[in-house]
Amino acid sequence: MLCLGVESTAHTFGCSIVDSTGKVLSDERDLYKAPEGSGIHPREASRHHMEVSTGLFRQSLQSAGVSMKDVGIVGYSAGPGLGPCLRVGAVVARTVAGFNKKPLVPVNHALGHLELGAMLTGASDPLVLLVSGGHTMILAFSHGRWRVFGETLDITAGQLLDQFGRALGFASPCGGRIEQLAVQSAGKYLQLPYIVKGNDVSFSGLLTAAIRLASGRAQVADTCYSLQETAFAMLAEAVERALSFTGKKEMMIVGGVAANKRLAQMLEAACSRQGAKLFVCPLKFAGDNGAQIAWTAIQEYQTTKKHVKMEKSFVQQSWRLDTVDVSWR
Repeated sequence: MLCLGVESTAHTFGCSIVDSTGKVLSDERDLYKAPEGSGIHPREASRHHMEVSTGLFRQSLQSAGVSMKDVGIVGYSAGPGLGPCLRVGAVVARTVAGFNKKPLVPVNHALGHLELGAMLTGASDPLVLLVSGGHTMILAFSHGRWRVFGETLDITAGQLLDQFGRALGFASPCGGRIEQLAVQSAGKYLQLPYIVKGNDVSFSGLLTAAIRLASGRAQVADTCYSLQETAFAMLAEAVERALSFTGKKEMMIVGGVAANKRLAQMLEAACSRQGAKLFVCPLKFAGDNGAQIAWTAIQEYQTTKKHVKMEKSFVQQSWRLDTVDVSWR
């Protein structure tokens, strides 16, 4: 079975074709680029998605060497995400599925990150750190759902990096540029707030203090280095505590921030102390993409045959991962 997956939760519009073995036959995507110093404007991002959607849909089929006659189902990201962006993807998926008489499967975007990451890395029963612009959660699977063992109390790790980067005049997403600047530092650590409450973390005070440092006499590279060291140490502490509590011997990191090498180093050290193996989602698929939607839709449909009628298709801006039943695990 082949699935067309449509992703449109935030700045990325993506279309992918994935088969039932997990082989990614095509992965086409285009990112909305915000002006320097600005974040994602939902209306402008949705306009970008509308403009590129037709071309990416056709390119995904062409790259995979298939036509819609070969595609068995259509999956789309139904949430969580930015409302205007989600609606574009839903309309595209609904139109394609309806015209070609294919089952339409709504997918939780966060679940897509986890399931694609597990398939690509080979992790079977991991503790998961999901870190992106929309999520910072520590999760483990139990009794039919992914359960939350810790999360952010305010902004996510991705928002921390993006908002700090925008304060420096960068355009979102800013994580890559902050990582580059951090590497340029001589390792001079500047004191910043470190807030871990149980297994939860708080980044808002860290963000305010880092912006204040960067606007003062501190070197920008040293501030970026200190921001990363502090935020990632907070996450590593919470992850190590969750590993100890759950007894998991696998730990997986997924989401856009998973591309950061320093975060992976800290988690590797935490896993080593707990006798666990670290799995890192491949860089190519760390960010948002249609493959995560297609692969999750395939598993859902093959297991339950669940799909929605066109008139009942939906988007849900706030759709908690721990409310989603997962029947294939």
